[in-house]
This record gives sequence, structure tokens and C-alpha cells, in this order.
Amino acid sequence: MARYPDYVPHGVIPAALLAFDEDYAIAEAETRRHFSYLGDVAGITAVTVNGHSSEVHACSFDEQTRILGIAGETIGDRLPLINGIYADGSLEAARLARMAETGGASALLCFPPHSMRMGGIRYRPEMALTHFKIIADATDLPLIVFQYGDELAYSLDTLIDIAEQIPTVRAVKDWSSAQDHERHIKVLQNLSRPINVLSTNSAWLMSSLVMGANGLLSGAGSVIADWQVALFNAIQSDELNIAKTVADRIWYTSQVFYCDPFGDMHNRMKEALVLLGRQKRAIVRPPLVKLSMAEIARIAVALGKAGLEPEGTAHN
Repeated sequence: MARYPDYVPHGVIPAALLAFDEDYAIAEAETRRHFSYLGDVAGITAVTVNGHSSEVHACSFDEQTRILGIAGETIGDRLPLINGIYADGSLEAARLARMAETGGASALLCFPPHSMRMGGIRYRPEMALTHFKIIADATDLPLIVFQYGDELAYSLDTLIDIAEQIPTVRAVKDWSSAQDHERHIKVLQNLSRPINVLSTNSAWLMSSLVMGANGLLSGAGSVIADWQVALFNAIQSDELNIAKTVADRIWYTSQVFYCDPFGDMHNRMKEALVLLGRQKRAIVRPPLVKLSMAEIARIAVALGKAGLEPEGTAHN
């Protein structure tokens, strides 16, 4: 059962990374260490597990169950946990949803099935509605719609239909382009039953939050959750000078995390945690591969320019 039954997704929500051993098994001690670090960040409202940032695509059902369990044992008594629902079939998504509710999650982040590519979302929006209805029938937990920015993006009309027909949908994690993102904020957050928009546009986060998003859900929060809290709070308080100062520091990290190839973003964040002394190893599961030493060096330079230093660094 959910430890936070009245939880509504909002505010600053880091998406946790997942530590692996040399043999690609889950490194439980290092994963707990990472969860503990995130749980100690003042001002976050929840932590997401089993998302893109934890390489959910490469994790089995049993592993996802264990990851949620580790998170619950480590920080579940302090913060709501959001569990990713990543499946190409709606029945498997429902199975994951039941597992997450039993495992203590307080909300579900629902990825769009890749089976809806090739025109499915655009020309058959009833596929999306069916998918969410099947998940909603399996659990009473609040649902977060993951809105992609590519061919798996739902139209605004479809998002409205999902929100109106499925009462447990409470938020949208929005990865849309700027114009669509602003439109989603203006429309969805002003429905008769408002739907919170959570930005995941971490490469241009300040601009996104100034548009009025009621929160953010970001893998970069695994590294800079405290800065994300500072930025979000400054914008909420209309202290744009403070927000700009924080955003100027975040800029250095976003430049190295969100460059091409985009799929290596969380790979880079793992290397950042190693450079900062927060993790022992930066191991990713294939087909992801280790970054080059040159790229790791660029990340180190960016962290230095941003003012991020290894844990325990002394100042004279």
C-alpha cells in the first residue's frame, strides 16, 4: 500500500540512477547510498525509480520489484516514491502497476508504449486511452503521463481526453518543445480538474519553469537536485535574479549531460557522480557502453566550472 495515499505529483522530483557491479548485477549498497543522498536533499517532494535514468529498459520485472523495494527500505519512510511503468504491452503495464502499488509506490510514471509508434498515437488515440484505462483498472495510485517530444507524443486533445476520462491521472511529465510545453501548462493546469505539468526539459529548465510548470521530474536531479530546488523555489517566489544565478550554474551541467548522443545523458550523470565521490563506479548495461576518457574529462571540467566539488573537499 502507498505510504502517502493523498500524494499529488508536484514540486522537484529527482529521477534516481541505478548502480551496477562489474558483472552488471544491481549494486545494492551503492544504490542505497544514492537513494540516501537524494533523500537528504531538502525541498524535494518525491523520488522516481524504475525510470529512464535507472535504465529500466534493461531491467527485468523481478529487478524492478527489487529496485522499488530497496528505495522503500532506504527512503520510503521519508518521501513518496514514484515508480516507472515501462512496457510495450498494456497487460504487462498493469502487472507492473499492481507490483508497484503492493511495493509501496505513491504514484506511477507511465511511459508511452513503443508499440504505439508508426502512427498509432497520431491516428488511433483510442490506443492511448485504452492503455491508461487498463493501468487505472489495475491500481488506485495517481498516474503521471509521460509526454514525449517525438512520434510518441500525445496530442493535446488526447491528453485532455485521458485527463477527463481517467480520474487517477494527476500529472504530465512534459518533454515537449517550448511552444507545446507552454500550451500544455496553460491548458492542463486550468482544467476543471487541474493536471500538474512537471517539466522534464532539463536542457532549458529555467525557461520551462518560468512558463508556470507546477514541478519538474528530471534525471539531472540525481546530480543537482539541490540546485533544482533552489531554481524552482526562486521562480515560485518571483525572485528571478536568484533564479538566473542558479540557472547559470546549472547551464554548465546541462551542456555536458544533454549533448549528442542524447541517449548517453544518464551515462554522463553516472560519471558525474563518480567524479563527485558519490558513487564508486559508473557502469551501464549494454547496449549502453562506457564513455571515452575525453568525454569524462569534459564532464569534470564542466562540474568544476559549475562549482561542484567532490564530497569532503576541504576549503582553506
